[in-house]
Amino acid sequence: MPIHFLRRSTRVSVAIALVAAWFAGAASAASVTTIPGMPSVTNPANLYSEAGASHLSPAVAGALTRVYVPNLRSDDVDVIDPATDKVVDKFPVGRSPQHIVPSWDLKTLWVTNNAEGRTDGSLTPIDPKTGKPGKAVMVDDPYNMYFTPDGKYAIVVAEAHERLDFRDPHTMALKFSVNAPECKGINHADFSIDGKYAIFTCEFGGKLVKVDMTNYKVLGYLTLDKHGMPQDIRISPDGKLFYVADMIADGVHLVDGNTFTKIGFIKTGVGTHGLYPSRDGTKLYVANRGSNLVHGPHHGKGSISVVDFATRKVVANWPIPGGGSFDMGNVSVDGRTLWLSGRFDDVVYSIDTTTGVVKSIPVDMEPHGLTVWPQPGRYSLGHTGNMR
Repeated sequence: MPIHFLRRSTRVSVAIALVAAWFAGAASAASVTTIPGMPSVTNPANLYSEAGASHLSPAVAGALTRVYVPNLRSDDVDVIDPATDKVVDKFPVGRSPQHIVPSWDLKTLWVTNNAEGRTDGSLTPIDPKTGKPGKAVMVDDPYNMYFTPDGKYAIVVAEAHERLDFRDPHTMALKFSVNAPECKGINHADFSIDGKYAIFTCEFGGKLVKVDMTNYKVLGYLTLDKHGMPQDIRISPDGKLFYVADMIADGVHLVDGNTFTKIGFIKTGVGTHGLYPSRDGTKLYVANRGSNLVHGPHHGKGSISVVDFATRKVVANWPIPGGGSFDMGNVSVDGRTLWLSGRFDDVVYSIDTTTGVVKSIPVDMEPHGLTVWPQPGRYSLGHTGNMR
């Protein structure tokens, strides 16, 4: 029977049912089919929803609230208590510690000691409940480290060899490797919303490389700028774009990951380097290192640019009073503080994410990829806390 012949009350009920069915279909259409073993995407409009302020996993219960700082030139780690802004511990690690990486299961922090040109690279585990290091594992050239979205493998980024080594995420035993010979200086990465691929930056080739995360093979390369120096990379909350920091271009490239094409560029500041989403997933904090050089001067033109994800516009810019070198780090549990290393100034910065006010804490020689712990989220994809 046509709907206009039904009684008014029945017509209303039918209309409500149709609207409900439409919304259910829309929600279903918007859902994300992830690779097997990867946790579901709770909110397809904001893949960072589970890493919101104070949204801590039971897996981090008992972890000390600390900032762990790898010092590249002094081969040690400084430990800062953010409640006092004081260094409360220090311990030696392997040669040339680059980043401190939370494990996929959130139970271990790994220091990537890549030994810079030598053959004695290693990974030092830190127990976040005690803040103390364990016995190092010998690993070839671990410049950086990520984890597959299903948690099955650790991905050690062997920068000097243009290679990704897929390892057991606990023992770090090598399982297999993927070579990326056109990606000179392979270093930072992020993953698609469904976990089907990752995009890695090629620091010394001005390129990106796209890697299949189910068949573990290179899918292709994209040249951003042959004279560029791409650094950190982060996906937008809706999973549609990748933001790629470029230290030479002084800004962020916008890349459509699915089509693997560059679609735009945002100018930020000198020496664009690190990228960190706000805890509510609305802003991207862009760390501008203050120099276009790999080894820059003290007191450079460092700044933070705040990019609005919705408009893709810079909405604030916070310089360092007296100059400095914002590098890498992450955001506090409550989202109120951005912690970054001062690569060329031997300090760590805490930045108020409301006012942009900067504080400096002296540390050892050439701090690099520090991490804040604990951080909200269900699991870590690596780096200094790529949480989802």
